[in-house]
Amino acid sequence: MASMIFDLPVPAVPVEGEAGLFPVRRIYCVGRNYQAHRVEMGGAADDRSPPFFFSKPADAVVPPGAPVPYPTQTSDLHHEVELVAAIGQAGQDVPVARALELVFGYAVGVDLTRRDLQAGAKKRGEPWEAAKGFDASAPISALRRWSGPAPQGRIRLSVNGQTRQDATVSDMIWNVAEIVSEASKLWRLAPGDLIFTGTPEGVGALVRGDKVECEVDGVARLTFEIG
Repeated sequence: MASMIFDLPVPAVPVEGEAGLFPVRRIYCVGRNYQAHRVEMGGAADDRSPPFFFSKPADAVVPPGAPVPYPTQTSDLHHEVELVAAIGQAGQDVPVARALELVFGYAVGVDLTRRDLQAGAKKRGEPWEAAKGFDASAPISALRRWSGPAPQGRIRLSVNGQTRQDATVSDMIWNVAEIVSEASKLWRLAPGDLIFTGTPEGVGALVRGDKVECEVDGVARLTFEIG
């Protein structure tokens, strides 16, 4: 077998209470999956159109405890707290009734967004990669192994001690099983995939020095500072 030209690190996320790491293969993100956030971003309140996805590179993950730098080329960096589902079994065209069988566990994560670049891309009908898929754009907590029904509890985020986002996971338009099933129709899901499942209302700007705290009840907490 031929040796590799470069010895590259594999992005990985810790697993709560375990020495092993969860290697990250791909990151999928769901857009506008809470009604109030959909309205907040200019959408219709009664819209339940199929979920749409965008991606971040695997090395966008920032494991807990690592620094989160303020990115270049933006003056409007936004936070979006999300429940993250980690895939532990491969599957394609998976029915909703079996979708949760693919889930290894859950974490809380933040989809950092260059909102000004996203707004410009939307106006020009261009892709969102520069707005969503930049370096260190996916801070995430340790994963918690999970079986059975997906988490339904409170999801919240505060900045410098002031609450910005506060909702419940059960407010999602498309639940975790539906999201995993829909994603599996578009890609063959495999162990190592992460799915950011959407954010509630209250997204807002961050500046250097901001301390971000977020949590999904019963799953995980995450704290980081914007450098």
